[in-house]
Amino acid sequence: MGFHDEHLKKIDSAYPDTKLTARGSNIKISGPNEDRAELMEIFSELESMAKRNGDLTDSDVDTVLALKKNDDDRSQKQKNPLRDVNVSGDFILNTHNGEAITAKTPGQKQIVKASATNDIVFTIGPAGTGKTYTSVALAVRALKERKVKKIILARPAVEAGETLGFLPGDLREKIDPYLRPLYDALEDMIEYDRLDLYLTKNIIEIAPLAYMRGRTLNNAFVILDEAQNATNMQMKMFLTRIGFNSRAIITGDITQTDLPQRQQSGLISIQKILQDIDGISFVYLDENDVVRHKLVRDIIEAYDKYEGKKKK
Repeated sequence: MGFHDEHLKKIDSAYPDTKLTARGSNIKISGPNEDRAELMEIFSELESMAKRNGDLTDSDVDTVLALKKNDDDRSQKQKNPLRDVNVSGDFILNTHNGEAITAKTPGQKQIVKASATNDIVFTIGPAGTGKTYTSVALAVRALKERKVKKIILARPAVEAGETLGFLPGDLREKIDPYLRPLYDALEDMIEYDRLDLYLTKNIIEIAPLAYMRGRTLNNAFVILDEAQNATNMQMKMFLTRIGFNSRAIITGDITQTDLPQRQQSGLISIQKILQDIDGISFVYLDENDVVRHKLVRDIIEAYDKYEGKKKK
């Protein structure tokens, strides 16, 4: 069919649940029946365009993909006119087991609402309030609805007095413990084989914050987790990576910073720096948003009282 590799890669990225394999002039399509049918239509249209014009350009491929997406959007709205009602409601998406993931608390509902209307959202609150889980769920929903082409999850590699050098194994093995909570959330929402495919194709990327330097993150849903452990310079570096058609959620707990005392948390100072910029929202959660064991809320309240007495 004469498709260039870059065209095939672009089509492949637009359909994350499928796998395209080129063998000479033939293309093998593996994946869900619905996606395979759409791809057959796309390749048929591109083949016709190639015969008419003698070649294909990136613009041709983008146009056909965009037209197909618009057709899908119209079809979905005709099937279910209430499709977008839940954007600011409780429901986010279903797990791969069919269980509904919902925003359970006022703070979590505010995260959903803020993310629907702002390109960058900061969610600040104590442990157990569902900041990370809710954010990852929103990112997975955006990917499934093809509003973004990839998910990027980042974390500072800083933890309670430990450094990477003290951990056993190679670099990947040193980094994985810091990123484990992000894997845990994803494994709830995406079945194992599909998640493995997403990770292999870099449709979902999980990496330390330092790996974001020098990149431009277009068409992506980007999450920076545990942002209280990012320095001012790291926070600025991360925020200036955000590209076109991208959304970002930055989560953290400013009461649990593991940075050395001489370094200020970028999550603390950013509240003053960006507070008046349109398109950026700050959501604050508290002990009323805790969704873990009931004792967690009591522990947070006890620590707040203790810290308040110390300041006095």
